[in-house]
Amino acid sequence: MAEHTIKQFDLELDDLKSRVLLMGGIVEQQMRQAMQGLYEADQNLLTHVEQGDSRLDDAEVQLDTVCNQIIAKRQPTAIDLRIVIGVQKTGLELEKAGNKAVKIARAARVLHDKHPFFTPSVELRHLAEDALDMLRKSLDAFARSDSLAAADVLQADDMVDAEYRSITRQLITFMMEDPRTISVSLEIMNMAKAIERVADHARAVAENVIYISAGMNVRHISVDQVRSHLVNQEKAGH
Repeated sequence: MAEHTIKQFDLELDDLKSRVLLMGGIVEQQMRQAMQGLYEADQNLLTHVEQGDSRLDDAEVQLDTVCNQIIAKRQPTAIDLRIVIGVQKTGLELEKAGNKAVKIARAARVLHDKHPFFTPSVELRHLAEDALDMLRKSLDAFARSDSLAAADVLQADDMVDAEYRSITRQLITFMMEDPRTISVSLEIMNMAKAIERVADHARAVAENVIYISAGMNVRHISVDQVRSHLVNQEKAGH
Protein backbone atom coordinates (compact mmCIF):
# COMPACT_ATOMS: atom_id res chain seq x y z
CA MET A 1 0.00 0.00 0.00
CA ALA A 2 1.46 3.37 -1.02
CA GLU A 3 2.29 5.87 1.69
CA HIS A 4 0.17 8.99 1.94
CA THR A 5 1.34 12.58 2.03
CA ILE A 6 -0.33 12.90 5.43
CA LYS A 7 1.63 10.40 7.53
CA GLN A 8 -1.03 10.41 10.23
CA PHE A 9 -3.43 8.83 7.75
CA ASP A 10 -1.06 5.87 7.31
CA LEU A 11 -0.92 5.49 11.08
CA GLU A 12 -4.71 5.54 11.26
CA LEU A 13 -5.00 2.82 8.61
CA ASP A 14 -2.39 0.74 10.43
CA ASP A 15 -4.43 1.14 13.60
CA LEU A 16 -7.52 -0.19 11.82
CA LYS A 17 -5.58 -3.25 10.70
CA SER A 18 -4.31 -3.87 14.23
CA ARG A 19 -7.83 -3.61 15.63
CA VAL A 20 -9.14 -6.20 13.16
CA LEU A 21 -6.32 -8.63 13.93
CA LEU A 22 -6.91 -8.21 17.66
CA MET A 23 -10.59 -9.03 17.17
CA GLY A 24 -9.62 -12.10 15.16
CA GLY A 25 -7.43 -13.27 18.03
CA ILE A 26 -10.32 -12.88 20.47
CA VAL A 27 -12.61 -14.95 18.24
CA GLU A 28 -10.06 -17.74 17.94
CA GLN A 29 -9.59 -17.81 21.71
CA GLN A 30 -13.37 -17.91 22.27
CA MET A 31 -13.79 -20.81 19.84
CA ARG A 32 -10.95 -22.83 21.35
CA GLN A 33 -12.24 -22.30 24.87
CA ALA A 34 -15.79 -23.20 23.85
CA MET A 35 -14.64 -26.47 22.28
CA GLN A 36 -12.37 -27.26 25.21
CA GLY A 37 -15.19 -26.59 27.65
CA LEU A 38 -17.50 -28.83 25.61
CA TYR A 39 -15.18 -31.83 25.55
CA GLU A 40 -13.72 -31.43 29.05
CA ALA A 41 -17.05 -30.56 30.71
CA ASP A 42 -15.40 -27.42 32.07
CA GLN A 43 -18.35 -25.32 33.21
CA ASN A 44 -16.14 -22.47 34.40
CA LEU A 45 -14.50 -22.20 31.00
CA LEU A 46 -17.85 -22.25 29.21
CA THR A 47 -19.16 -19.52 31.49
CA HIS A 48 -15.98 -17.52 30.83
CA VAL A 49 -16.66 -17.66 27.08
CA GLU A 50 -20.21 -16.43 27.58
CA GLN A 51 -19.12 -13.57 29.83
CA GLY A 52 -16.30 -12.56 27.49
CA ASP A 53 -18.66 -11.70 24.65
CA SER A 54 -18.81 -8.03 25.69
CA ARG A 55 -15.09 -7.63 25.00
CA LEU A 56 -15.59 -8.41 21.33
CA ASP A 57 -18.76 -6.33 21.13
CA ASP A 58 -16.90 -3.33 22.53
CA ALA A 59 -14.02 -3.83 20.10
CA GLU A 60 -16.42 -3.90 17.14
CA VAL A 61 -18.21 -0.73 18.28
CA GLN A 62 -14.87 1.06 18.74
CA LEU A 63 -13.67 -0.09 15.32
CA ASP A 64 -16.85 1.13 13.66
CA THR A 65 -16.56 4.49 15.43
CA VAL A 66 -12.95 4.96 14.35
CA CYS A 67 -13.83 4.07 10.75
CA ASN A 68 -16.63 6.64 10.72
CA GLN A 69 -14.31 9.27 12.18
CA ILE A 70 -11.72 8.59 9.45
CA ILE A 71 -14.36 8.88 6.72
CA ALA A 72 -15.59 12.18 8.17
CA LYS A 73 -12.11 13.64 8.70
CA ARG A 74 -10.13 12.29 5.72
CA GLN A 75 -12.91 11.86 3.15
CA PRO A 76 -10.99 8.94 1.59
CA THR A 77 -11.49 7.89 -2.03
CA ALA A 78 -10.68 4.86 -4.22
CA ILE A 79 -8.52 2.23 -2.46
CA ASP A 80 -8.48 4.18 0.82
CA LEU A 81 -12.26 4.22 0.97
CA ARG A 82 -12.36 0.50 0.14
CA ILE A 83 -9.99 -0.17 3.03
CA VAL A 84 -12.14 1.66 5.54
CA ILE A 85 -15.41 0.14 4.31
CA GLY A 86 -13.82 -3.32 4.10
CA VAL A 87 -12.50 -2.99 7.65
CA GLN A 88 -15.95 -2.02 8.94
CA LYS A 89 -17.52 -5.05 7.27
CA THR A 90 -14.74 -7.32 8.53
CA GLY A 91 -15.21 -6.15 12.10
CA LEU A 92 -18.90 -6.98 11.91
CA GLU A 93 -18.17 -10.48 10.56
CA LEU A 94 -15.71 -11.14 13.40
CA GLU A 95 -18.22 -9.96 15.99
CA LYS A 96 -20.78 -12.36 14.52
CA ALA A 97 -18.24 -15.20 14.58
CA GLY A 98 -17.65 -14.49 18.27
CA ASN A 99 -21.40 -14.74 18.84
CA LYS A 100 -21.31 -18.25 17.40
CA ALA A 101 -18.59 -19.24 19.89
CA VAL A 102 -20.82 -17.97 22.69
CA LYS A 103 -23.72 -19.97 21.26
CA ILE A 104 -21.60 -23.13 21.35
CA ALA A 105 -20.52 -22.45 24.94
CA ARG A 106 -24.08 -21.79 26.06
CA ALA A 107 -25.42 -24.99 24.45
CA ALA A 108 -22.54 -27.02 25.89
CA ARG A 109 -23.16 -25.67 29.40
CA VAL A 110 -26.87 -26.52 29.20
CA LEU A 111 -26.11 -30.05 27.97
CA HIS A 112 -23.61 -30.68 30.75
CA ASP A 113 -26.09 -29.32 33.30
CA LYS A 114 -28.81 -31.71 32.11
CA HIS A 115 -26.51 -34.65 31.33
CA PRO A 116 -23.48 -34.69 33.67
CA PHE A 117 -21.79 -37.53 31.76
CA PHE A 118 -22.57 -36.17 28.31
CA THR A 119 -20.09 -36.56 25.45
CA PRO A 120 -20.89 -35.57 21.83
CA SER A 121 -22.08 -38.52 19.74
CA VAL A 122 -20.22 -37.11 16.71
CA GLU A 123 -16.78 -35.53 16.44
CA LEU A 124 -17.00 -31.74 16.24
CA ARG A 125 -13.38 -30.83 16.93
CA HIS A 126 -12.17 -31.46 13.39
CA LEU A 127 -14.94 -29.27 12.00
CA ALA A 128 -13.97 -26.54 14.48
CA GLU A 129 -10.28 -26.79 13.54
CA ASP A 130 -11.13 -26.45 9.85
CA ALA A 131 -13.26 -23.38 10.57
CA LEU A 132 -10.48 -21.86 12.68
CA ASP A 133 -7.94 -22.61 9.97
CA MET A 134 -10.11 -20.63 7.54
CA LEU A 135 -10.30 -17.77 10.02
CA ARG A 136 -6.53 -17.69 10.53
CA LYS A 137 -5.84 -17.79 6.80
CA SER A 138 -8.36 -15.06 6.03
CA LEU A 139 -6.83 -12.82 8.71
CA ASP A 140 -3.33 -13.54 7.41
CA ALA A 141 -4.51 -12.60 3.92
CA PHE A 142 -5.99 -9.43 5.42
CA ALA A 143 -2.72 -8.55 7.14
CA ARG A 144 -0.76 -9.03 3.90
CA SER A 145 -3.46 -7.67 1.54
CA ASP A 146 -3.11 -10.97 -0.34
CA SER A 147 -6.19 -11.49 -2.50
CA LEU A 148 -4.99 -14.81 -3.96
CA ALA A 149 -4.52 -16.24 -0.46
CA ALA A 150 -8.02 -15.02 0.34
CA ALA A 151 -9.34 -16.90 -2.70
CA ASP A 152 -7.93 -20.13 -1.19
CA VAL A 153 -10.14 -19.54 1.85
CA LEU A 154 -13.22 -19.39 -0.38
CA GLN A 155 -12.31 -22.83 -1.72
CA ALA A 156 -11.89 -24.27 1.79
CA ASP A 157 -15.42 -23.27 2.73
CA ASP A 158 -16.82 -25.97 0.44
CA MET A 159 -14.97 -28.66 2.44
CA VAL A 160 -16.32 -27.35 5.74
CA ASP A 161 -19.85 -27.34 4.31
CA ALA A 162 -19.43 -30.98 3.21
CA GLU A 163 -18.17 -31.97 6.65
CA TYR A 164 -21.10 -30.24 8.31
CA ARG A 165 -23.56 -32.09 6.06
CA SER A 166 -21.90 -35.39 6.98
CA ILE A 167 -22.29 -34.65 10.70
CA THR A 168 -25.93 -33.70 10.16
CA ARG A 169 -26.60 -37.02 8.39
CA GLN A 170 -25.01 -38.95 11.27
CA LEU A 171 -27.13 -37.16 13.84
CA ILE A 172 -30.32 -37.75 11.86
CA THR A 173 -29.47 -41.45 11.73
CA PHE A 174 -28.98 -41.53 15.53
CA MET A 175 -32.34 -39.84 16.09
CA MET A 176 -34.13 -42.24 13.77
CA GLU A 177 -32.56 -45.29 15.41
CA ASP A 178 -33.16 -44.11 18.98
CA PRO A 179 -35.75 -41.36 19.61
CA ARG A 180 -34.31 -40.90 23.12
CA THR A 181 -31.30 -39.17 21.51
CA ILE A 182 -33.40 -36.53 19.74
CA SER A 183 -33.06 -33.75 22.33
CA VAL A 184 -29.30 -34.10 22.72
CA SER A 185 -28.74 -34.66 19.00
CA LEU A 186 -30.59 -31.46 18.12
CA GLU A 187 -28.37 -29.47 20.50
CA ILE A 188 -25.26 -31.03 18.96
CA MET A 189 -26.62 -30.19 15.52
CA ASN A 190 -27.05 -26.58 16.62
CA MET A 191 -23.43 -26.49 17.79
CA ALA A 192 -22.25 -27.98 14.50
CA LYS A 193 -24.24 -25.33 12.64
CA ALA A 194 -22.65 -22.60 14.75
CA ILE A 195 -19.18 -23.93 13.86
CA GLU A 196 -20.12 -24.02 10.18
CA ARG A 197 -21.29 -20.41 10.47
CA VAL A 198 -17.89 -19.41 11.88
CA ALA A 199 -16.43 -20.76 8.64
CA ASP A 200 -18.98 -18.67 6.71
CA HIS A 201 -17.84 -15.55 8.57
CA ALA A 202 -14.21 -16.43 7.82
CA ARG A 203 -15.17 -16.70 4.16
CA ALA A 204 -16.81 -13.27 4.37
CA VAL A 205 -13.57 -11.85 5.79
CA ALA A 206 -11.71 -13.33 2.81
CA GLU A 207 -14.26 -11.77 0.45
CA ASN A 208 -13.60 -8.42 2.11
CA VAL A 209 -9.85 -8.86 1.57
CA ILE A 210 -10.45 -9.35 -2.15
CA TYR A 211 -12.75 -6.32 -2.20
CA ILE A 212 -10.12 -4.19 -0.46
CA SER A 213 -7.14 -5.40 -2.49
CA ALA A 214 -8.67 -5.94 -5.92
CA GLY A 215 -11.92 -3.96 -5.87
CA MET A 216 -13.94 -7.10 -6.65
CA ASN A 217 -17.32 -8.07 -5.23
CA VAL A 218 -17.02 -11.87 -5.28
CA ARG A 219 -20.16 -12.94 -3.45
CA HIS A 220 -21.96 -14.22 -6.53
CA ILE A 221 -19.20 -15.67 -8.72
CA SER A 222 -17.34 -18.99 -8.58
CA VAL A 223 -13.97 -19.42 -6.91
CA ASP A 224 -12.41 -20.37 -10.25
CA GLN A 225 -13.65 -17.13 -11.79
CA VAL A 226 -12.31 -15.15 -8.84
CA ARG A 227 -8.88 -16.77 -9.05
CA SER A 228 -8.72 -16.32 -12.83
CA HIS A 229 -9.60 -12.63 -12.55
CA LEU A 230 -7.05 -12.07 -9.79
CA VAL A 231 -4.27 -13.82 -11.72
CA ASN A 232 -5.03 -11.73 -14.83
CA GLN A 233 -5.14 -8.59 -12.72
CA GLU A 234 -1.77 -9.46 -11.18
CA LYS A 235 -0.22 -10.09 -14.62
CA ALA A 236 -1.58 -6.79 -15.90
CA GLY A 237 -0.04 -5.07 -12.89
CA HIS A 238 3.38 -6.35 -13.87
